[in-house]
Amino acid sequence: MKQLKKYIIIGIIFVLITGTLAHFFYEWTGNNYVTGLFTPVNESVWEHMKLLFFPMLIYLFVVFFKLRSDNPCIISAFCFGILLGTFLIPVFFYAYTSILGRNIFALDVGIFVLSTLIAFYSVYKLTLSCKLKAYTLLLCTLAAVLFICFLVFSYHPPELPIFVNLEKA
Repeated sequence: MKQLKKYIIIGIIFVLITGTLAHFFYEWTGNNYVTGLFTPVNESVWEHMKLLFFPMLIYLFVVFFKLRSDNPCIISAFCFGILLGTFLIPVFFYAYTSILGRNIFALDVGIFVLSTLIAFYSVYKLTLSCKLKAYTLLLCTLAAVLFICFLVFSYHPPELPIFVNLEKA
């Protein structure tokens, strides 16, 4: 439990730092196509979901090899946490912008931080409780589908509000 807690705290820090830096990776690489598959290519809500999804997915692989023997439910917990944290970003964004009528940068940053904290808290609790172990395949499949959606929709987004570049709206 103590080791898991340590890795959860490290994971929060890793995702917050990596996700924040990832916001700029596409531009820093001269709009590199491959970089854009994993980092935001514009200022849409959809693209900002990548800021949590990919760093947390990377961290899952690190943690899995370190903690799997003592924590048999780590995969189901992490897949759930990744999905939860990723989808909380648009939920929180649209909730506050529907009330205020506009987006505010500080609140957008706060949403990323809060979504990350909630995601890792759920990972911690679900790893210990093993409540989702029976749903491991389903949760991994849903995370894989979301992964594929990020790859496809980075450069071929559907015409839906979540994909609208807010910088140009």
